[in-house]
Amino acid sequence: MLNEMKWATRQRMQFIEVMAYFCGVVTRSDIAKAFAISDAAATKDLKLYSDIAPENLQYKHSVFGFVPTNAFSPAFTDLSPATVLPLLEANQTVSGSPNPDESVFEIPTTNLQLPNRLPTKEVLCQITRAIYGHKQLKVNYRSLSDKQNSSRVIEPHSLVNTGFRWHVRAYNQDTFDFRDFVLSRFEEANCLSIDAESRASYDEDWTEMITLKLSPHPKLDDKQQTSLLIDYNANDDVIEVKLRRALIGYLLRQLSVDTSIDHSQDPKQFQLIVLNRDEIEPFASWAFA
Repeated sequence: MLNEMKWATRQRMQFIEVMAYFCGVVTRSDIAKAFAISDAAATKDLKLYSDIAPENLQYKHSVFGFVPTNAFSPAFTDLSPATVLPLLEANQTVSGSPNPDESVFEIPTTNLQLPNRLPTKEVLCQITRAIYGHKQLKVNYRSLSDKQNSSRVIEPHSLVNTGFRWHVRAYNQDTFDFRDFVLSRFEEANCLSIDAESRASYDEDWTEMITLKLSPHPKLDDKQQTSLLIDYNANDDVIEVKLRRALIGYLLRQLSVDTSIDHSQDPKQFQLIVLNRDEIEPFASWAFA
């Protein structure tokens, strides 16, 4: 039954679970408001959910809604904070365009607004079409190392959000290797009808995973080090992050890791150090001091 359920219905089931678990109650009006459906349709959704997961919710008259039971176990949703927090931040529903001035989940959030480092929609659509169709892409790209914009042909395979910027991972025909191209530096892009000869599977730094091992800066006191280990949910005093080799440098910069050999950077600003430097550095030499 779950496999045959329509996508829109499944999204409403997920909404019911997120509301019930993280808000403590879900009502008929919550569903109707979020998805722009009638109260009667929302009632049917709650009935369907109760039929599928009868042990999860119980009606509580004092709040005119359903609350999670002690036996609550999600049937539709990954309720991990890593999944739910972005959902709350995006104020996300599947009904189209939620009111930006009104929180669907009624849990206020905000985020750090960074300067816009994005291309035009005309440029982006050419890039995404090349990725989707496995085509070559002719671009005018303004590199920081070039005095003038450079015309080249690349073969993109993936988009990447580093937290501070977006870039596209692509094979560069001029240098015969895979590189990262910052989206905001594309001045023009044209998806060609020529099939790309490369694939993501050819990009070893993209396909190969590696474990980055970090530790609190040794110049921090014991209390500070313990707090950091708790903060990063460390095991055996080691913070381990498994990621693509191509993304190592970005993570080091994002986490403000002291990459100096003698750990000489200010521990107040660079709170972590790399434990497996010899293993990691060959794949992100540009990020090491």
